[in-house]
Amino acid sequence: MRKGFGHTLRIGVAPGALALAACSRFGRKAPAIVGELAIDAHGPGAIETIGAGLRQLLADAGCGHMPATVVLADELARLWQVVPPHNAARLADLEGAAALRFQALYGEPATAWKISAGWDAARPFMAGAVPRQLVAVLEQAAAGQHLKLVGIVPQFVAGFNRWQGALKPGAWYGQVQGGVLTVGAVEGGVLQAVRAAALPDGADLAWLARHMAREALRLNLAVPSRLQLAGQAPAAWNNSAGAELACTLLDAGQGAALSLAARLALTGLAS
Repeated sequence: MRKGFGHTLRIGVAPGALALAACSRFGRKAPAIVGELAIDAHGPGAIETIGAGLRQLLADAGCGHMPATVVLADELARLWQVVPPHNAARLADLEGAAALRFQALYGEPATAWKISAGWDAARPFMAGAVPRQLVAVLEQAAAGQHLKLVGIVPQFVAGFNRWQGALKPGAWYGQVQGGVLTVGAVEGGVLQAVRAAALPDGADLAWLARHMAREALRLNLAVPSRLQLAGQAPAAWNNSAGAELACTLLDAGQGAALSLAARLALTGLAS
């Protein structure tokens, strides 16, 4: 693989496949998928399988001494909202609140997970967690090829960071990947919650409008006036007005020929 100034790697990691993309931070050269590998990282030993597969993928591609970002399938991470304690004065107070909320939601202590968040003592904030064992495996695979690992980010976060500036007033953000719709509820320009649901067969705009209304009710938020979507959303959902819910596709047609793993790796890149 060609290496040079401004060249970076994007690594998509999902339980069923890995993908490697070479990108340039300068100019208009399109990213190139330079390697993909099917894996079966489910059940016991899943993280070790991911590590072995990634080492093979990187070695086969002949890459090294480059900055790299890992984009994780959302099922490998966890996202939740944290309400800061009253009169929180230290980062440790916020970290403790995040860990307690994690345990309440997922039924296990947070000690085995690496937590990151938009720490805020004044208002509720979103937190995310990745298994520490997975982080270690990714870092070891990167170190084996002398890669500088500059980020490990869940797919939803990568997509939201890319598109949040394009969201219209009153809109929520959504992402479709592999038959799953993940929605970010936005109020006052702030991400309030993240919800995921499998898409039923034949899901149309009417189903989408009902689904969004239910999610808003569960979250005690106003029903959004618009949903702006990225990923593999059905083309028939691209209806800017005239339906129960205005819906627009942010990246319509982009990457339609790519595999799920390749699309994962490229999530968050500016076109």
